Amino acid sequence: MKNIAPPVLAVESIRDRFPALQRKQNGRAVAYFDGPGGTQVPREVIAAIVDYLSSHNANTHWAYPSSIETDEIIAQARGALAEFISAQPSEIVFGANMTTLTFHLARALGRDWGPGDEIVITELDHHANVAPWRALEKERGITIRIARILPEKGQLDWEDFERQLNPRTRIVAVGAASNALGTITDVRRAAAAAHAVGALVFVDAVHYAPHRLVDVREIDCDFLSCSSYKFYGPHLGVLYGREHLLAQVDFPKLLPAPDGPPERAETGTQNHEGIAGAAAAIEFLASLAEGDTRRQRLASAYAELHTRGAALLKQLWEGLAAIDHVRLFGPPPEALRTPTVAFTIAGISPAEAATRLAERGLYLSHGDFYAATVIDRLGLAPEGLIRAGCSCYTTSNEIERLLSAVQDVSHGPTGQPTPVLANETQPN
Repeated sequence: MKNIAPPVLAVESIRDRFPALQRKQNGRAVAYFDGPGGTQVPREVIAAIVDYLSSHNANTHWAYPSSIETDEIIAQARGALAEFISAQPSEIVFGANMTTLTFHLARALGRDWGPGDEIVITELDHHANVAPWRALEKERGITIRIARILPEKGQLDWEDFERQLNPRTRIVAVGAASNALGTITDVRRAAAAAHAVGALVFVDAVHYAPHRLVDVREIDCDFLSCSSYKFYGPHLGVLYGREHLLAQVDFPKLLPAPDGPPERAETGTQNHEGIAGAAAAIEFLASLAEGDTRRQRLASAYAELHTRGAALLKQLWEGLAAIDHVRLFGPPPEALRTPTVAFTIAGISPAEAATRLAERGLYLSHGDFYAATVIDRLGLAPEGLIRAGCSCYTTSNEIERLLSAVQDVSHGPTGQPTPVLANETQPN
């Protein structure tokens, strides 16, 4: 008998779970294309945060009930995030955000490094995966090597990347996906090359994790970071580290604080309500499909969401390509990439274009997205790009609304908002 893939919820059912999608702008339903900068949040996540603050709010490791409940909630969240990336709960570190966690890890690792040691970073990365390692250049005297990108393709130059590696390389810091261009980089290949010269591997999966299911064992990385607010959760950072490395790294910590992994890497009191919300975000994603385990449900959900995202990406890319004065950046739809599209409109700054689109209820981000080196290499500094990202709640009709608006903005007069069209009042 032929196996039938488990069904995944229709986009209309998914949308019903997001209160933010009821928002209106100038009489139009808001279409959120700002997911690469932070997605909207389903009711389940909101409920988990409210429940924690209402019924369990306490600090950890004490004998009274709400403290014990807090410990349990954090432990359950470590389990959920571990299953999300195919790790162990003891390998999951929570923190304020990916940037803060990366600075914390870099400084801890850097205590053992000095002149003669080298770190490899790339031009394609968000600066949260650049500045923490750059800081060691000044603080510890280490050498930074930078792997170039191919600007015309928006992809990593692998020949140049491999030239940067040598026996002095201590760590390779590489992004799994570009938040500016949507490029997906083969981080397994990067990890294999790094390990071949004895280096550690740090992967920034912040933009990757919302679109592809992470498997740290398959990637074979030593450290990996992501942010729950990019996959329908609250503002919270997550760091994975191999358990033996978390136990060895000389993290700055208070003497009485726990000394075993992963808590030894967590400085001070954590965002407990955010941790509860992050676990709920994983449960939300798993609830979109069926399966015997949470990981199986996540795999099924991600496979279908990838298929839907690819169709939306193709529709958006081809539609924008057909509009005069629009220039697209990054790899084409058939390449390995996320459903995130970067573009410019001739004669209109990205900020002005985003403002005009927002008047029509279309929320897009603009600028350099903290991927400043990418913008420099593309010759677009300081204004940057306009970025449209597709999320699990994005619809084909919203893409059509965006294309129509970009067409008008690229050709029409400035100033006054255009009238509301009948189909723009509908949420999907």
